[in-house]
Amino acid sequence: MKKLTAYFLVGGVVVVAAWLWLRPDSPESLNDQARRPAGTAAEPPSASLEAPVIMIAHEDPIPAGLVGAGLNAPDGTAREDLRILQGVFRAWQRRGKDTGNPVGTNREITAALTGRNIWRLSFLPPDHPAINEQGELCDRWGTPLYFHQLSGTRMEVRSHGPDRIRFTEDDVVL
Repeated sequence: MKKLTAYFLVGGVVVVAAWLWLRPDSPESLNDQARRPAGTAAEPPSASLEAPVIMIAHEDPIPAGLVGAGLNAPDGTAREDLRILQGVFRAWQRRGKDTGNPVGTNREITAALTGRNIWRLSFLPPDHPAINEQGELCDRWGTPLYFHQLSGTRMEVRSHGPDRIRFTEDDVVL
């Protein structure tokens, strides 16, 4: 009987160790994802800009030092900018676990992402060129982005597009 109990105990420890080793947010899996070449990270399913909202989930962590890189880059697009912001929100969610996304106005969300949060972590540099003098995160045309919290992990982010008018056909929405 003692041998049987010992086998079950050892087996249980092995199962728990394997689960800890293979779970998606284990340090080993994060390192594997960080080693992927740029542009090969898993894409969210059906991330079309025609769809008004894309789920921002606790997946695909962004390696340290790359969060916010390339936002409003001269050779980029508005769509790429919103994908970068999606990565910023994913990094926020990974850090905060069950805290969801930052909430509030553009200025409040930008403040949280630039280090005025409970962790005092900066997900975007406070002097990022995409942040205007009022402390708002702007699109590539200099218009403040529109943030609409849909749930704890879903947020609509809208660039007003080149015409700088919200809710027109050239808006880019994530």
